[in-house]
Amino acid sequence: MAVTKLQNLVILGTGGTIAGQAADPSDNIGYTAAQVGIGALLAAVPALDQDGPFITEQVAQIDSKDMSFAVWVQLAERVNHFLAQPDVQGVVITHGTDTLEETAYFLQAVCQPVKPVVLACAMRPATALAPDGPQNLRDAVSVARHPGAQGVVAICAGTIHSALDVQKVHTYRLDAFSSGDAGPVGYVEEGQLRLLRNWPQAQKSPLTIEKVAGLGALAEWPQVEIVMSHAGASGAVVQALVAHGVQGLVVAATGNGTLHSALEAALWAAQDAGVKVVRASRCTEGRVLSVPGQRIADSQGLNPVKARVALMLDLLAENDERP
Repeated sequence: MAVTKLQNLVILGTGGTIAGQAADPSDNIGYTAAQVGIGALLAAVPALDQDGPFITEQVAQIDSKDMSFAVWVQLAERVNHFLAQPDVQGVVITHGTDTLEETAYFLQAVCQPVKPVVLACAMRPATALAPDGPQNLRDAVSVARHPGAQGVVAICAGTIHSALDVQKVHTYRLDAFSSGDAGPVGYVEEGQLRLLRNWPQAQKSPLTIEKVAGLGALAEWPQVEIVMSHAGASGAVVQALVAHGVQGLVVAATGNGTLHSALEAALWAAQDAGVKVVRASRCTEGRVLSVPGQRIADSQGLNPVKARVALMLDLLAENDERP
């Protein structure tokens, strides 16, 4: 009986806790992220041998709290490059948890992959007594190998999250992510997938794949900052950012996009001065439901950090269209 040869899976390393090391194996928080290379990470999971062949590449080696636009562009370029190869089934990216949701959203928006791109992470370093990275990496490979898988997803503690919904909601526990009221895409159970809903679909993007490479040549990206509405909020931060030349503002509003009156007035003034302003909610679940007459656009269900990425992409597209 002929054995069907598996297509290549590409595994791109970017660092993060999954590649972290601590001096004491019992220390799960006092570690240094991004110390172990992607080759060593794979070698530490012998069970992956049956899931190859793999192509590995170290795109970056950083703590994801320090994620940069330059790394995003490089990641998007490598994802596009490999997914265009007919012998590549999908891509797995090892990534830190702190900015995973932003990277996932950026890659989904810009690359719009019809093959799977799976972000794997860890909440404990590679040197921990019971590291979670190896299992998350094995699960990520299972997702990328699944027939029909597509789009950007993240896998953590056996749960598959869509790039559009994933959000880090806990500082310490191994199951640190949620998809909010949208719910997870599915689960990985002993290497098998149990799907609950559809894979992420391509969204309308202000930037085409062909323009991704051009982003790497940008001296700087549009400045978009996040401000928060809270009890006693003022417009001082907004006014300072406008004076500094900010191009976009995302406000993490209370409840259903409600804003302190002083902050709202400052945001209206910023908008009148040409700054793009978007309302998201600081709540971890639900979305802003706009009412007639709202002067500030809502984030279309995106949380504040993803709304910031979306606004940057919109501003880049606008700049690209200008003569």
